[in-house]
Amino acid sequence: METLIFYLFGGIALLAAVSVVAQKNVFYSALSLILCLGSVAVLFLALEAPFIAAVQVIVYAGAIMVLFLFVIMILDPFSAAAARDKRKRLTCLAAALGLVALVVMFTLMRAYDPAALPVVAGGIPADAASVSRLGQLLFTRFLVPFEATSILILVAIMGVVVLARKRS
Repeated sequence: METLIFYLFGGIALLAAVSVVAQKNVFYSALSLILCLGSVAVLFLALEAPFIAAVQVIVYAGAIMVLFLFVIMILDPFSAAAARDKRKRLTCLAAALGLVALVVMFTLMRAYDPAALPVVAGGIPADAASVSRLGQLLFTRFLVPFEATSILILVAIMGVVVLARKRS
């Protein structure tokens, strides 16, 4: 049963991810991304990681996608000015960057040797995956990166508002 769930939702996530890139309409691309993130959350549930699945749905499929849709609607990509065809100039660049990404990915996959990974003696502590331990680490050791991410998201929102005001 677990294998069936993995293949079903893994396939849905893969098709939705391809749809994100292949869609010509930005709004439909964002909806495909929501489907992909939801499928990944189900995969986390299948791996018995309910906290990560809940965070996946709440943070990514919820808050971040609302932000994406808000940005899409503010920038109005459906207007006549934004509908100019810029694809011809960017097609060669996109193909070159895609080829570089594939070469890097395959090079890293060949260099990966799971036998060379260090083995933890004594195993993983029992409380390593607990929510309270995660909270302690997040607000002590990783407080600065957590706050930097919050500031980065806030700056991005302010940038969208500034860009939208210039068009009005």
